Amino acid sequence: MLFKYLFIITLIILFVPPVRRFVFYLLVGRQLVKQQKQQTDPYAKTREGEVRVNRQSTKDNSSFKGGEYVDYEEVK
Repeated sequence: MLFKYLFIITLIILFVPPVRRFVFYLLVGRQLVKQQKQQTDPYAKTREGEVRVNRQSTKDNSSFKGGEYVDYEEVK
């Protein structure tokens, strides 16, 4: 009896697109919306072509003067 109901519910989910979309939204959709909201950059709403630079504070007394020289070969 229980197997019969599960089978019917499975067939409805598989072959009725609106039901399938609703089940997908319940299982996955809300998580996708949460992830998209977390990934939204607050600076993404700037005008096209605008450049925004966030500088690190230079209060640290580090002795870093630049990088190390790396030899390279030109590939043709």
